[in-house]
Order: sequence, then C-alpha cells, then structure tokens
Amino acid sequence: MAACGNAARSLQGERADVTDVGLLAAALNNGATAWLVSVKSTEGSAPREPGAWMAVLADRVIGTIGGGHLEHQAMADARRRLAGEPGEPQVRYALGPALGQCCGGVVHLQFEALGPADAASLPARLQGPRVPVALFGGGHVGHALARVLAPLPFALTWIDSRDGIFPSHPPEGVVCEHSEPVHLAVPTLPAGSRVLIMSFSHAEDLDVVAACLRRQRQQQDLSFIGLIGSKTKWATFSHRLAERGFSPAELAQVTCPIGVPGIHGKQPEVIAVAVAAQLLQTLTP
Repeated sequence: MAACGNAARSLQGERADVTDVGLLAAALNNGATAWLVSVKSTEGSAPREPGAWMAVLADRVIGTIGGGHLEHQAMADARRRLAGEPGEPQVRYALGPALGQCCGGVVHLQFEALGPADAASLPARLQGPRVPVALFGGGHVGHALARVLAPLPFALTWIDSRDGIFPSHPPEGVVCEHSEPVHLAVPTLPAGSRVLIMSFSHAEDLDVVAACLRRQRQQQDLSFIGLIGSKTKWATFSHRLAERGFSPAELAQVTCPIGVPGIHGKQPEVIAVAVAAQLLQTLTP
C-alpha cells in the first residue's frame, strides 16, 4: 500500500485533472524545493518498477514508489535531506523483516535534490513513453474517458466535429482537435495509435470505422480499433461495411462492444474504467 504517501499529500485547491508531474512542476515554479526519490533498479519482487518516483516537499508528497514501509522510510530519509542532513545519492532497501515487509526483493532508490530550475525538464524526465490514443467523440463517455486516460501512459488526442464540445480546461496533456468531417483525422493519426470511436452520430461512427479499416488495408499500423455500442449495433455496422467492400478478416480488426468483459453498468465513468483497462491490456509489459 502507498497509504503513507497519500496521507501526506496536500492537494486542496489544486486542479484534480493535473498530473503528478504537473503538480510537481507547478510547486517548483512557485519556489519550492524537493527531493526526488526514484526507483533506480530492483531485484526479485518489488512494489514498483524502475522509473517510479515520488517527490518529497516540505508540505506534501507527490507521486508514489509504493511499498508501505519502504515508502515511509524513504520519505523520512528525504525529509532529513530537506532539513540539510547529508545522504548517499543511492540507497539499497531489502524488502524483508527489517523493513516490516515480506516481498523478498531489493529496491535501489535514487535521491536527487530539485529546485525551480528543474521544473521545465520534468515532463520529459518523469512521464516516460506514452502510447498514442485517438478518442473520437466528446459526449459524456468521451469526457469521462479523457479524465481517466490522462494520467495513464497514453498520449490522448480528443477529436470531434462539433464546436464548443471540449471543456475549457481539458485534462493535462490532452490535445483537443476539431475535424469536419471527423473521419478526415484518421489518416494523420500517429502509427501505433489505439482508436476509440464514440461520436454523437452513428453515421459519423461508421465513417470513422471505415476510415480506420482503409488505413489498415494500406498501412496496417493501428494497434486497436474500438467502437462503443451493442452487438446489435456491430451487426448493423458489419453489414454496411461489407457493402463498402470490407472483408470479414478486415471487420475482425474492430472490437465492439468495447471494454473489459465482466464490468457491468452503463454510467459513463464505469464504461471509461472498463475501456481504459482494455487499453492497458494492449500495452507490452
């Protein structure tokens, strides 16, 4: 559990849709200093992967390295450094009885002082690689998905044909794009994109699916094509797409309905979580 770190956070007054990197950068830009604690390497079983991080400031902790007592001890070490005590740049933690844990692995943590001059470089350093996702549709589910996907390892482009559909303050890192007609955005998507289709119109949905399949026929470089809707909707779409010349093998590249099986409920937030989980399953470990 990372309860120690979460309990120490002080996010009151902060925008809820700002990522941990954004919160840290904002704090540094406001003159704060911090100690960045990151997982340098691991041996055996460990709570987090190399690259995971938390930043310990005077008034809060941003991020998490997980591990309960591991995180608690690393926070205490970082606070001593904030107070001016010296410390080694890297520290080895054995996840055994001495730490009150039974993972059995070893975690090597790196400690680094941060100040205002480091704020600009943080996104490139801490966010890691992000997989492109194109979300077609700014309805209720689209808004819920944008909020859910923003902090995950995805680079989200949010596309709609209507004006005034996006929030005035979209989640941090989300790129909003107007495209009329909407399917003309498909050829410009980055290779490897995961595509989610949930526009306000079945006609638009059909055109976007067809554009994705045409691109697959030519380039075969979209990693996932997901369409919101029922099995009945997909049966109708399959018939219409077949009339446009798409083969059964091509139609098999479309996932409809979308979302991890077994998650029930039609609330936008429930659908968003199920779809986000399905996208995470497409990532290479």
